[in-house]
Amino acid sequence: MSDEITLYETFESMKLNESLLRGIYTYGFEVPSNIQKKSIIPVISKRDIIAQSQSGTGKTASFIIGMTQTLINSNDYTINQALVLAPTRELAIQINNVTSELVKFTSFKNDLFIGGTSNSQKINNQITIGTPGRIYDLMNRNILPRRNIKIIILDEADEMLSRGFKEQIYSILTLLSKDTQKILFSATMPQDIIQLTDEFMKNPLKILIPKENLTLEGIRQFYVAMEKEEHKIDTLCDIYKVIKVTQCIIYTNSKRKTETISQLLNEEGFPVNYIHGGLEQSDRKKIMEDFRSGQIKILITTDILSRGIDIQQVSLVINFDLPKEKETYIHRIGRSGRFGRKGTVINFISVYDITSLKSIEQFYNTTILQLPQDVASVIIT
Repeated sequence: MSDEITLYETFESMKLNESLLRGIYTYGFEVPSNIQKKSIIPVISKRDIIAQSQSGTGKTASFIIGMTQTLINSNDYTINQALVLAPTRELAIQINNVTSELVKFTSFKNDLFIGGTSNSQKINNQITIGTPGRIYDLMNRNILPRRNIKIIILDEADEMLSRGFKEQIYSILTLLSKDTQKILFSATMPQDIIQLTDEFMKNPLKILIPKENLTLEGIRQFYVAMEKEEHKIDTLCDIYKVIKVTQCIIYTNSKRKTETISQLLNEEGFPVNYIHGGLEQSDRKKIMEDFRSGQIKILITTDILSRGIDIQQVSLVINFDLPKEKETYIHRIGRSGRFGRKGTVINFISVYDITSLKSIEQFYNTTILQLPQDVASVIIT
């Protein structure tokens, strides 16, 4: 089978179902992104696929569109034919929301299963979306009928493995038929991803984006150097006194720091909130709803939000701490300027971070400029 990848420049050229096209255009897509041009048709052709694509490129829609067209082609309305796994509850919720919008004019529907929700939920629809632990539990208790599953999609697979879901993912894949189509999306390709694909995939089509193309276009990147770590809060306040942004995400490397910064900014008169993995699921859900609706303008977070979460109005990302892993940088800055929108990223660095910043520049083949004095002139609102 040839591995030559054909680019489809329009959704019409993919010969998608009219009801699915209507959902695509209603959602706001006009032309396919690069990953959509390359991956939708291979998904429909029932190939096993390994796709490397960073956040903010439209990859979620790629597999939803391809998966849904495959179900339409089969003309089969049996429950639980398509299974989508995501590393976090928040990302699973977002995938579920996007799926609901894209398929709403078709005859197919979706179910969401994540931790923190009732165990009495039933499988009612053709598309099942969830986190690995919850899905494995449902399969293990024979609540989720695995014999029906024709296609499984692992989104942010590298993140799932790094979060300790390897055992559940291997167990889920082992329980499925060898004929089940397997599709894996990952921003990076560490060795454990390669091992997984070697063990469970049949002649997978590889859709790989060169590293030098990973930095998202339309995002302006800057850094602010300071002598001491404690100067970062003062710098943050100074920036917010001179700019006005729709919404902003501030990243830190620890749960404690998110809470500390939130408290200090609130004391300075800046209404902010924070989110991290240590909060109750109900609290995290409420905070995300408030942020999406615009009630919260500034959200301080750990890397729990760095994967795949799309908030349309985010125009500024601030790395209060540089990420510990340079591979995470692309996910963080992907919160700004998603799907071609313009955005700005400001990196706070101390003398200890200079080497890390240079390493990020080299890794992504990009240049991060020093933030000019006239901050307002470079912030895209």
